[in-house]
Amino acid sequence: MTLWEAVAVLLAGFAGGALNTAVGSGTLVTFPVLLATGLPPVTATVSNALGLIPGSLSGAYAYRRELARQRRLLLPLCASAAAGGLVGAGLLMVLPPGVFATVVPVLVGLALLLIAVQPLLTRALRGRLTRPGGGLPLRIGLGLASVYGGYFSAGQGILYVALSGALLDAPLQRINALKNVLVAQVNAVAAGFFLIAADIDWPAALLIAAGATAGAPFGACAAQRLRPVALRVLILTVGTAGLLHMTLS
Repeated sequence: MTLWEAVAVLLAGFAGGALNTAVGSGTLVTFPVLLATGLPPVTATVSNALGLIPGSLSGAYAYRRELARQRRLLLPLCASAAAGGLVGAGLLMVLPPGVFATVVPVLVGLALLLIAVQPLLTRALRGRLTRPGGGLPLRIGLGLASVYGGYFSAGQGILYVALSGALLDAPLQRINALKNVLVAQVNAVAAGFFLIAADIDWPAALLIAAGATAGAPFGACAAQRLRPVALRVLILTVGTAGLLHMTLS
């Protein structure tokens, strides 16, 4: 890796950490940059997942006020996310490259649609599926989304926000805080698996980690200043741009 490539990866990590915390699609920035440095796709995916962990933890800490007294809610959701992330990481090692790439645009597109109609959907489901703790439907949905997150995390946070917004009776900022914890959980579980079973480019992972750690609080600060409608518009804008990038590239 040249000096300029290292600088590009570091800056991508900063942007990815900020976007992951505020919106949930930082991999759409970091992954293409890692590929541009010459890393193979699987090595780039693994190194990216490992590198984004400190940024996810930094972002979760920045949302600590929204996470206060949420332990009883977080524990079952984190368990579902961890199980799904482990399955997804295993699939990355055994499935042919590109298998999930065919369904990524569909999943992200569906998540964006859910976010767009989330206020209407929540009102329609209130008293039916929507629960203060999300219930079994949310745990199953997050587990399945985490399978995708453990395999390839682009748009993973958007899926979490969409599912939680539809099935969890909570404000959007609290949902965004929960999303950051779940992303950190899945990345950590997947990275633990990758440390044993995959090749990691450590310089790339460390540069992503340094940039993401610095960028995450910036993204959290920006997102917390936004009203729910503005935050939803930001998520939809960034997610749509990422969806177009995935479908056209």
